Amino acid sequence: MKTVINAGGKGTRISSLFSDIPKPMIDIAGKPVLEREIECLRSQGFDDLIITVSYLAESITNHFGNGEDFGVKIEYFTEPEPLGTAGALFMMRDKLTEPFLLINGDIMFDVDLKRFAGYHAKKAGLATIFTHPNNHPYDGCVIAADDKNAVTHYYPKEEPRPQWYRNRVNAGLHILSPEVLTAHASSKVDLDREVLRPLCGTGKMFCYDSPEYVRDMGTPERYKEVCDDFISGKVNARSLRNKQKAIFLDRDGTINRPAGFISDIDDFELLLGVGEAVRRINESGYLAIVVTNQPVIARGELSVSGLREIHNKMETLLGNEGAYLDAIYICPHHPDKGYDGEVSELKIDCQCRKPKPGMLISAAIDLNIDLSSSWIVGDSERDILAGRSAGCRTALIGTEHYGQHMTVNSLLDFTRRAL
Repeated sequence: MKTVINAGGKGTRISSLFSDIPKPMIDIAGKPVLEREIECLRSQGFDDLIITVSYLAESITNHFGNGEDFGVKIEYFTEPEPLGTAGALFMMRDKLTEPFLLINGDIMFDVDLKRFAGYHAKKAGLATIFTHPNNHPYDGCVIAADDKNAVTHYYPKEEPRPQWYRNRVNAGLHILSPEVLTAHASSKVDLDREVLRPLCGTGKMFCYDSPEYVRDMGTPERYKEVCDDFISGKVNARSLRNKQKAIFLDRDGTINRPAGFISDIDDFELLLGVGEAVRRINESGYLAIVVTNQPVIARGELSVSGLREIHNKMETLLGNEGAYLDAIYICPHHPDKGYDGEVSELKIDCQCRKPKPGMLISAAIDLNIDLSSSWIVGDSERDILAGRSAGCRTALIGTEHYGQHMTVNSLLDFTRRAL
């Protein structure tokens, strides 16, 4: 698969640190960030590159040459004038005859690109956006999608968005089919507004959700964080090519105030200290994954869309505190019948309802998690038993005892003691 790297930007927000080089040439532990990108690409067989250049182009072309010294083949497209984030693609359509990977040249990442490409091929759409949660969703382009991950809405940071939204941000990696490069009225084209947003709601554009490390360096503070993360090994460790470790979190009584089976979004409130606790998990290198029984779905007391909105509220509130969840797994089943309005097909004795370990096992398969290096934290016997069945370490919030486990007062208490 051919890769196009957009490397023509100036990096105006970080110019206070680097005013004399283009943003893709900013140093990360002794090498330009663009070189770090190329290393990740080459290691997975993505070695046919086109790099678009503009601002101080010679510093890029002189460093990389034809790519031979870096184990890749590089062509350059020099923008004759600023062409926006997609104009160059339209001017070199003849070179892009098959689906191609499009990457911003100023982001730090280490992701399983073959998995990403396989997902695009399976969905058979026109575009796939690499999406992830981050600690500043209010400052990024938030994506909304349906149950099949087909993108329905695209909310740039400067435009209004719903009150509650999923922390699902465009990470700056895309796979596009050449069919999206149809004739355009202007040579200057914005990728988000003029190429991707028109595909919303068509069922032809999908998001690929991943917890892997992708980070922009748009501010001096984020640049320092990226450097620290690379040096510590966190960047590479989060690639799904490597085994992950997770902290599985029960929801009710662990993240939010217990209020029975919540069916009204107004009843959902974060417990004190949860934002800090989840942020500590994010910083620790563990994945933060919610696993929650939601029998209200089977009992007909809450719709799937209603539950999604409650979880959007949870993610928005956490995002406002600089914290995020890497994934949410739910069990919508309930074995007992006899409720008015119940959903008969969900009234089953399933393998995912805690104390069974199905949700944890599914997450382990999806995200390459080593369960023996992982924890589950919850406030009931069901959580502890599910964790034990999956082979996880366990932590119980409260004072009851169900055998050997860590007993803690709160999620924040757990993170202070275990991380």
